[in-house]
Amino acid sequence: MMKTRMMKTALALSVALVAGSNALNALAADAHALPALSELAQDRAIGKPEVVATFSGAMPTGVTVTETGRIFVNFPRWGDDVPFTVAEVKGNRLVPYPDAAINTADNSAPRTHLLSVQSVVADGRGRVWILDTAAPGFSKPVAGGAKLVAVNLKTNQVEKTIVFPADVIKPATYVNDMRFDFRIGKAGVAYVTDSSLSGTGAIIVIDLDTGKALRRLEGDRTTSPEAGFSPVVEGETLLQRHADGTTAPFSVASDGIAISPDGKTLYYSPLSGRHLYAVSTALLRDPAVTESQLSASVKDLGEKGASDGLESDAKGAVYAGDYERNAIRKLPAGGEWTTIAHGPEILWPDTLSVGPDGYLYFTTNQLNRQPGFHGGKDLRQKPYALLRIKINAAPAPTH
Repeated sequence: MMKTRMMKTALALSVALVAGSNALNALAADAHALPALSELAQDRAIGKPEVVATFSGAMPTGVTVTETGRIFVNFPRWGDDVPFTVAEVKGNRLVPYPDAAINTADNSAPRTHLLSVQSVVADGRGRVWILDTAAPGFSKPVAGGAKLVAVNLKTNQVEKTIVFPADVIKPATYVNDMRFDFRIGKAGVAYVTDSSLSGTGAIIVIDLDTGKALRRLEGDRTTSPEAGFSPVVEGETLLQRHADGTTAPFSVASDGIAISPDGKTLYYSPLSGRHLYAVSTALLRDPAVTESQLSASVKDLGEKGASDGLESDAKGAVYAGDYERNAIRKLPAGGEWTTIAHGPEILWPDTLSVGPDGYLYFTTNQLNRQPGFHGGKDLRQKPYALLRIKINAAPAPTH
């Protein structure tokens, strides 16, 4: 019996050794047939963005499409050579707007010159509004330079200039983006985000008739960089990386902004964060509502991804860029977030604008590749781009 068991064990061991040898031989043979890296499963693209224009000069941020289909972009003076800070896109050509003279940075005449524009927004009423930070290179705003400038689209002439009152422009203020509602007051109201990099974030509410303004939700949790936020873009933690090897967080306050079709709700988010917030515009405008009351009324709509720009459409949907995921996302009214565009070409989606043609337009500007994030080395690869994707929706009305 013992001898039989030993023979069976030896036989099993022999079979196992032969099988193992055959498996190793098979692996060695198959090694020559391994698929190429490009043949492996890849991150799938979503949507079909179209190229509208490309930019081989300065880095763009804002874009807006008027009710007649004209397209305007802007180029903040952040360190690039910026011969004009606002331009109209004509084909793949840029024309300084409204003219070259006003685009000349002249700190001695800040009211009548565009010093460093961060945003352009068509109002649906025959004008394009220009938001001048007056803070080139994120410097302290030039006194009397932070302003809203309305240009008549028929005459291409400045129709109105509203300089922000000094009491709403702090030393570290960086006015970033804006939305309008002309159903309020004599001439309408503008809501503007202060995305300060070193001070306090806020929403600035400005009466377009009187020029009077309020700073609301200043330093509030919802207008401030999200605690512990650590974004990862192109596989790398986004930090300010200095030439001496030191690093610092990239902390930007309230940035993206959008308004509901009825004008009753303002959506906003800090660039350094992933949450979307909503607040009643009536409460924002009412100086009798205290900051604590206003803060308590803000709704946290949950995570949407890390965004630069926001936008809304006439159906009540909200759109957001997602710079960590190279994507554009959509929140339908009463629905859930979905991704409508995603791909490697959507490299830092910045500003969004719904056009009259049912497309969502957006700039991609490789912001994360700027020298300040890479020890002084500029990793941006020109050209930058203006893209669009079909959404079959109209712009949210302003009047």
